[in-house]
Amino acid sequence: MKDSNSGGQRKLLLIDDDPNLILLVKDYLEFRGFTVTTADNGRAALDSLEQEAPDMIICDVMMPEMDGYAFVEQVRQNPAMEWIPILFLSAKGQSNDRIKGLNTGADVYMVKPFEPEELVAQVESSLKQASRLIRQQAKMGAEGPTIQVPFDVELTPTELKVVQFVARGMANREIADEMNVSQRTIESHVSNMLGKTGLHNRTELARWAIENNKA
Repeated sequence: MKDSNSGGQRKLLLIDDDPNLILLVKDYLEFRGFTVTTADNGRAALDSLEQEAPDMIICDVMMPEMDGYAFVEQVRQNPAMEWIPILFLSAKGQSNDRIKGLNTGADVYMVKPFEPEELVAQVESSLKQASRLIRQQAKMGAEGPTIQVPFDVELTPTELKVVQFVARGMANREIADEMNVSQRTIESHVSNMLGKTGLHNRTELARWAIENNKA
């Protein structure tokens, strides 16, 4: 099992009221290099989002307390978190169910049961799409909350190369392959940059790099 405590890993919020599914999916995603926080309903997930914004949310539809539809509507109405990609997991696979999920604000709709590899592929695709959107917004000077970073932050040449790959939406293991180093080395570089800048996740790091012409 890969170490999931590195700040350089992409952070996912997994929401489902099935403890068995939570355990299996969490273990698999962590094995694939993600850091995973969990919640068993939408209300608990909103509380989690107040503490830390993940790079992506994976959410069940039918849950107690607050279902997936109500949760996604809350997220999309909040400017501080409405940008986060959301993937719906649901046992309801009819066309009208998919349409409702996507119209509610989900970016991807997957039907249970699903292949773990497909879930990872959808997550990777969504994160890359979010990265492309961030780059485009930065180029166009789109309005949004300013990324606050100390003015005297300096990156090493290696960190600069890594952050350029991060800004392209590449996963740590992809960057490691590109630079011919271990994934742990890349995680260490990203973690160091998060520490230097005071940013919370890879998405903010990518946006900061793009806005400051480092990527």
